Amino acid sequence: MLLTDKSSSAVKNALEEAFMNADSKLINWLEETGKQTESGSTATVMFANNEMLIISHVGDSSVVLSCSGKAEILTNPHRPYGNNKVSLQEIRRIREAGGWIVNGRICGDISVSRAFGDMRFKTKKNEMLAQGVEEGRFSAKFVSRVQFKDDLVIASPDIYQVALASDAEFILLASDGLWDYVNSLDAVSFVRNQLRQHGNVQRACEALAQTALDRRSEDNISIIIADLGRTNWESLPPQQQNFVWEVSQAFGTLALVSLGIWASSFLSL
Repeated sequence: MLLTDKSSSAVKNALEEAFMNADSKLINWLEETGKQTESGSTATVMFANNEMLIISHVGDSSVVLSCSGKAEILTNPHRPYGNNKVSLQEIRRIREAGGWIVNGRICGDISVSRAFGDMRFKTKKNEMLAQGVEEGRFSAKFVSRVQFKDDLVIASPDIYQVALASDAEFILLASDGLWDYVNSLDAVSFVRNQLRQHGNVQRACEALAQTALDRRSEDNISIIIADLGRTNWESLPPQQQNFVWEVSQAFGTLALVSLGIWASSFLSL
C-alpha cells in the first residue's frame, strides 16, 4: 500500500501511526514486566520499489543513496546537539517540554532525542528526577523547579519520499557507529569498490564495518546495503581518489593543529 498509494499524506499518516503504536506497546510491556526504564531503540525503516524509496526515521542512524558514486544523505539524525536545523529544532522542543541539555545529552543522560522506549523521558520523568536526587546528580532544590510539559524523547518519525532516478545504484543504511567515523562520501566510494570487486553486499557490509572498527569506533555498528540491481559492477571502473580534496583536507587539518598549538601557547603566556 505504501509504495502504490499516490497520497503522500496517507503514507505519512500510516507510518506515523505504526511508529506511535509500536512505541506505546513497548512502553506498556516495559511497565507491565518491570523492565529497566533505560530500554529503548532507534528505528529507520525503508520501503523501496523500482521508482520510489520511502523512509520512516527516528534516532541517529542515517540513510545514504549512491547515484553514480555521488553520496546523497537522505535523513537527519535526531540529536540534542549541533548547529544544523534539525538539531536546533530538537533542542527547542526538549526545552519547551521542560527538559534541559547538558553536554549534548538530555538531562545529562541520553544523546538521542527520538526513540522507541526510554520511558524515563516519557511516562517515568518524575521517577527519573527522584533517582537523580538519590544518586546526587540533581539537587532537591533544582528538581523542585522542574515542570515537565511533554515527553522529552518522542517516537514521532520523520517521513521521506525519494524518487529513485536512473543513476541510483544502492541504498546504504547504517547506525551512528559507522557515521561517526566514516563520512558518507568515503562510505559510498568504499562500497562501490567492494561491489566492483565481488558484487557481494554482505561482504561489503562486513568490510565497511571493519573500517569503522579500525578507526576506533566503540559503538555498535549496524549496516544494510540494498543493491538496486541497476549496475553492472564488473564493468565499473575503479573509483579514483580525489587528490585535490585529500591535499586540501591535509592542509586544513595541519592549519587547525597549528592554530590549536598557537592558541595553547598564547594562553599559557
